Amino acid sequence: MIVVKFGGHAMKDENGGFAAAIAAALTQGEHIVIVHGGGPQIDLALQARGIESRWIGGFRVTSQEIFDVVEDVLVNLVGTAVTEGLRKAGISAQAISARTHPTIIAKRRTTLIDGSPINLGLVGEITSVDPSQILELLKKEIVPVIAPISSDEDLITGLNVNADFAAAAIAAALNASALIVMTDVAGIYRNWPDTTSLISQISARELEAIKLSFAEGMAPKVQATLDAIAAGAQAVRIIDGTDPESFVQALAGHGGTLVNA
Repeated sequence: MIVVKFGGHAMKDENGGFAAAIAAALTQGEHIVIVHGGGPQIDLALQARGIESRWIGGFRVTSQEIFDVVEDVLVNLVGTAVTEGLRKAGISAQAISARTHPTIIAKRRTTLIDGSPINLGLVGEITSVDPSQILELLKKEIVPVIAPISSDEDLITGLNVNADFAAAAIAAALNASALIVMTDVAGIYRNWPDTTSLISQISARELEAIKLSFAEGMAPKVQATLDAIAAGAQAVRIIDGTDPESFVQALAGHGGTLVNA
């Protein structure tokens, strides 16, 4: 089983390259679970409403007003669009919210990756995953397309969960053979923006030792990678989500940055 964190930039997929790659993997007997983000789409929706958005340490500060937009965009716009794209490629797929189909339970995040205390509003830190809804869809040979919106532990309050962390937690809960994380760069770099410093393969122990050297958007991806492996995922591959060919290679076990247990 492979869990794919499908990023906002990859969702453009005008030529259907990502859907075609997933269809090919399914015909070979692989099970695929998709967890999608939607940062670019959320940014546009907030701008259209005149709502200012701030980021701290790779996390979007989320007021109730912003959360309502995030949930609407992820569940009703992005999830639907990804599912329709898959169906056009002949793939049975279903969009679900990890909140209304209680898959992810979280509590309010109170620290950044480096441990600094912070008030991020309605940003969630995952405490548990119930994979039963996902497994039911997989039994029916349906690809789950999951929006990373969670319930608080009270099962009432909604929380905005970073899609990388959501994908990592779901991969661990499913004991996935691999988690593929799409980002807007070719992988993890030791010395960004030095593009010659791309790491092709690294152990989780080595990555843990250098994780505090990463900043902003890459920091949550690195931590999510470490969390996934610590919780049981066998490997994580971080790739350029803007290039369909890199995704094809990743499904075949090549390219990007591979992080092993």
